[in-house]
Amino acid sequence: MPRFDRYLLSQLLALFGFFSLVLVAVYWVNRAVGLFDQLIGDGQSALVFVEFSLLTLPNVIRLVLPVSAFAACLYAVNRLMQESELVVMQATGFSPWRLARPIVYFGLCVWAMQLALTNILVPMSQSRLSQRTAEVNENVTARFLTPGRFMHPASGVTLYIREITPLGELNDLFLSDERNPAETVEYTARQALIVRAEAGPRLVMLNGLVQRQAQDGTARLSVTRFADFTLDLAGIVGGDGTRRAVPRELSTPVLLRADPATQDLTGQSRAVLLEEGHSRLSAPLLGLAAPLVGFAAMMLGGWSRFGLWRQIAVAVVLIILLQMLNTAGSAAALRSDTRWPLVYAAPVAGLALAAAMLWAAGRPRRRRRLRGPEAVA
Repeated sequence: MPRFDRYLLSQLLALFGFFSLVLVAVYWVNRAVGLFDQLIGDGQSALVFVEFSLLTLPNVIRLVLPVSAFAACLYAVNRLMQESELVVMQATGFSPWRLARPIVYFGLCVWAMQLALTNILVPMSQSRLSQRTAEVNENVTARFLTPGRFMHPASGVTLYIREITPLGELNDLFLSDERNPAETVEYTARQALIVRAEAGPRLVMLNGLVQRQAQDGTARLSVTRFADFTLDLAGIVGGDGTRRAVPRELSTPVLLRADPATQDLTGQSRAVLLEEGHSRLSAPLLGLAAPLVGFAAMMLGGWSRFGLWRQIAVAVVLIILLQMLNTAGSAAALRSDTRWPLVYAAPVAGLALAAAMLWAAGRPRRRRRLRGPEAVA
């Protein structure tokens, strides 16, 4: 690699690391605050919070990489222009296409990092995060069971426990379920235990009774005594006891196949699976196109002592338009399984736009015609 390419590439990578660190910190802190309130409020330890925070980092890094690459390119090119380094290189005969070569190297580095994130690290972290979330949700004692207090684990559900022994036994339990408008069901038991099952947590009540009161105006009341009674808590603690796989957890080849078995596993349509799979391939291309668009926009104007604020504004507007096109393409792909090529519209348009601007920047500028006495002379 020539010395100039190495020099510009080193500048870009250093600035890219700085901007990525800042943006990841901002995104991560924003998400960590809500995660901290949720986990610590549910009685989880600080180690669980740290684990969940680390599992969200790959997805956060994936989101900020194109923005960091774009910002690093604008900052580096603007600084080199102000210090006349790029002006000197242009004066020696370097065309905009030749100057863009280290930008291409830089874009390929970003593309490789994002490709690894979207296709390997993010699915692995999301799968592990979903598993840990399900485990935490099943920990009913930590979330809802506080002795001596009336608790409302779900809308229309009231729970009271007088005492929880060190062995996990629940003494003098009262549970009222008013979710069904037709009747109210109340459970009371002298003792109860919470056991885990494959379908979710279950509440085993001993020596109690069930009272069912109709809400149809008749006020009928039926009472059933029991020695032991098992109640499924999946609907109370959230969910139906079974967890569907999320498309983001699956591998890219599985998403691209989008066969009926995968649709049944996730409960999503073929269009959703194809959009997720192709987005993992198009997003890294957008990381390649973003710095090229920024560099090409900066090359449209020459050196000015007033700075390159106009070119910077054009580059920012173009990248916003590309992001809007990317959002529109993804939305269209979600509506039909035949529209998945629209997911690639934004990166392809970005690369074509960068090539067009580099071509325009490389064209010789016509001199303005002289007017007045100087033209006569």
